[in-house]
Amino acid sequence: MKVLVPVKRVLDYNVKPRVKADGSGIDLANVKMSMNPFDEIAVEEAIRLKENGPVEEIVVVSIGEQKAQETLRTALAMGADRAILITSDDRVEPLGVAKLLAKVVEEESPDMVILGKQAIDDDNNQTGQMLAALLGWSQGTFASKVELGEGKATVTREVDGGLETDELKLPAIVTTDLRLNEPRYASLPNIMKAKSKPMATKTVADYGVDVTPRITVTNVSEPPKRTAGVKVADVDELVAKLKAMGVPA
Repeated sequence: MKVLVPVKRVLDYNVKPRVKADGSGIDLANVKMSMNPFDEIAVEEAIRLKENGPVEEIVVVSIGEQKAQETLRTALAMGADRAILITSDDRVEPLGVAKLLAKVVEEESPDMVILGKQAIDDDNNQTGQMLAALLGWSQGTFASKVELGEGKATVTREVDGGLETDELKLPAIVTTDLRLNEPRYASLPNIMKAKSKPMATKTVADYGVDVTPRITVTNVSEPPKRTAGVKVADVDELVAKLKAMGVPA
């Protein structure tokens, strides 16, 4: 059984984003970049499924700048078997990513694609669902537990009323939520071994996919700073202020 895990290189979650002076986006110059946390959970889950028996090969794929190979090496050090880097100097939107991944799926023929439910840089939460639609595969989103059986996968996901358990016919798409697992740290020996693991480098043109952006970012700005609170002497003054703000009594 083969599992494909897409990963994305994003601004590290510990770094405070800085907006560019012209408001055109986030300043990524000289800042720490790392693997999207939800994708890291997806890599960890694929490794655990391999350790438990059903999965024989884990292939990680990333779309982005040449520097994204660092993110792929991290996944290889965690335990993935090989990697594919699709280089693109331009921003690729979720639909373009889904189309490229669909082409990779056609080439690799995996039994399952596991990916993060969203990337922390754009929070779109679209790629997994779009990929499932393009492939016509079953999907289990926001997974907090994944179990593999004979020709099927059982996915437990959190819903408003509690937990929902879905049985998916393989091949399938699974997107990961935070409570699925705790990703491991790559050991030094595995980091060294990752340098010799195979990584294929391709371009968007190799797949013949149109990734022309359909969305234009008009402006990016920081949220307004919180203003200081106001102390009130008694309940009557509090009610008066709430009424002045238009809050129903």
